[in-house]
Amino acid sequence: MTAQTKTIPEFEKPLDNEFERLAANTIRMLAADGVQAANSGHPGMPMGMAVAALTLWTRFMRYNPANPAWLNRDRFVLSAGHGSMLLYAMLHLTGYDLPLEQLRSFRQWGSKTPGHPEFGHTAGVETTTGPLGAGFSNGVGMALAERWLAARFNRPGFDVVDHYTYAIVSDGDLMEGVASEAASLAGHLQLGKIIYLYDDNHITIDGKTDVSYTEDWAGRFTAYGWHVQQGIDANDSPALAQAIAAAQADPRPSIIGCRSIIGYGSPNRAGTSKVHGEALGADELKATKENLGWPQEPTFYIPDDVAAYFAQARSRGAALETAYAALFAEYAAAYPTEAAELKRMMAGELPAGWEAALPVFPAGKGDATRNSSGKVLNALAAVIPNLIGGSADLAGSNKTDINGKPFIKAGDFAGPNIHFGVREHGMGGILNGMVYHGGVIPYGGTFLVFSDYMRGSIRLAALSGLRVVYIFTHDSIGLGEDGPTHQPIEHLAALRAMPNLTVMRPADANEVSEAWKAALLNAHGPTVLALTRQNLPTYDRSAPGMGAADGVQKGGYVLFERADNGLQVVLIGTGSEVDIAYQAALKLAEAGIGVRVVSLPSWELFEQQDAAYRASVLPPGVPKVSIEAGTTFGWSRWVGNDPRQGIAIGIDHFGASAPFQRLYQEFGLTPDHVVAAARKLL
Repeated sequence: MTAQTKTIPEFEKPLDNEFERLAANTIRMLAADGVQAANSGHPGMPMGMAVAALTLWTRFMRYNPANPAWLNRDRFVLSAGHGSMLLYAMLHLTGYDLPLEQLRSFRQWGSKTPGHPEFGHTAGVETTTGPLGAGFSNGVGMALAERWLAARFNRPGFDVVDHYTYAIVSDGDLMEGVASEAASLAGHLQLGKIIYLYDDNHITIDGKTDVSYTEDWAGRFTAYGWHVQQGIDANDSPALAQAIAAAQADPRPSIIGCRSIIGYGSPNRAGTSKVHGEALGADELKATKENLGWPQEPTFYIPDDVAAYFAQARSRGAALETAYAALFAEYAAAYPTEAAELKRMMAGELPAGWEAALPVFPAGKGDATRNSSGKVLNALAAVIPNLIGGSADLAGSNKTDINGKPFIKAGDFAGPNIHFGVREHGMGGILNGMVYHGGVIPYGGTFLVFSDYMRGSIRLAALSGLRVVYIFTHDSIGLGEDGPTHQPIEHLAALRAMPNLTVMRPADANEVSEAWKAALLNAHGPTVLALTRQNLPTYDRSAPGMGAADGVQKGGYVLFERADNGLQVVLIGTGSEVDIAYQAALKLAEAGIGVRVVSLPSWELFEQQDAAYRASVLPPGVPKVSIEAGTTFGWSRWVGNDPRQGIAIGIDHFGASAPFQRLYQEFGLTPDHVVAAARKLL
């Protein structure tokens, strides 16, 4: 094929049919060649949605390839993350820092083109997607963050936060429950800056979608309160452009059903599941290139005029950002305080001196750690205005409301409080999207047992390094009469097993304050605050043998010690069980046994300390007893595997419905039981 000599049209204007076909086929063949080189991947969606992506990225989306972090860029989410080669092709062609060699290295070790897009790994990738429905919910979070920032910072004549969230979503996305949860809330809140292109290709891995999916999807989204368009030919750019423009003009979130042909151009596999999740193969790739009039060699071919056309994205992006910079300079001159605050928030920085707002609680009878958390949250919100969030319909139980402040609602996004409704997984995906967008520090609450419902979103937050705070209350059998359906057993162990997730289970009000501090300082990963329903005492840290609560920052510390004649046993607890260990220690000390109580609120933070510190807290060779109202799985890490040297007390079965005091007695979570275990070791 020879390079075309026609005059290249301006970037945002419609292309003539011949050149559009050439540009779209470039996208298709980059995807097909990439998957073929890896002998792994999903060529079908990129081939089917090439014209849709071309239309969106050239005629509507605002971005600057030279600065992927430009504040006011439009966000693009490839929720159908299996079609990652579509995104990589667009990023390369439009001039992001993704050289062609990286496309050649698709799915290979060390490349910037992993099998599914990963946030923070590849320039221009806004979200980590692949688990279907995740990107859909992330986009809702992005749009919510955009509206909140706009409500706080925009002024007449200065729309310094004003952009869209676009996505390509798939049949699989729409089938997933998390997408339904997020779509329902987006419609309720009328998040009109969302525009999703639905790749309606009627194909899944198992074959045609009608083997399991025959619903009226358009009717469903209409019922959610979305602006719905359907039946748009995915290869008809004028119709696509008209639909996107109509979506921009509508105040509701929008979904555009793009009737596409999966694997478009493949003569033998187009429109079938065979082209969904496997390379075309040498013969079919050759036939596809012949069918589309594409040269067999070289692979990853980009015609010169197509490259020149897409190169305009860089100059256009630079012009867009330059114009924005001029607007922002005027804004900063008129509103210097707001401009400085917006820049700080978008940089992910906390305000100077924020730690001074952390409350210090007096010693005494104490309170449930969920209540202490609510007090800390409100104290912090007074100095960190972009700390926003809510609960999955449990605000009164989770203590997640910022008192006296409004709730976000359709048409009014200024408040810091969010009603997520009974949508745990959707809440998790939306929280992730808010961090992906930037500018806010989101939190979300539910019962610890229901973290199961949002585990997929928690995992993606950990994988992507997102600063999300999870307020998980009712953290044990201590919730009592609700019974085993609501009593978490394995949940702490399961969450601790997740890489890059910090789990905090504070033992009293001042540990709660320190746990919140640790959560906000954790800018590169999510944090779980596991909190009690039942009251816990607040320790007098000035009493003899007591340690300071700031030891929480190291994950574990010596809470109490009385060992005048040498240390004989160490008792380890977390959360509500620290006081059981403490009461047991007092009894052992009265009997003349040298004893130490270690509060270990965060295994992850403790593991980050050097070996010398860990050994100073948990000295080798000294018998140890742990106590936690959950599974004993994993506690051998701290008490050892030798039952003569260490005992883990916990619950390796489901709970029961009864007052929590009775449950603790029946299941052996008592000071006397701990004393007996310690004496057994001695």
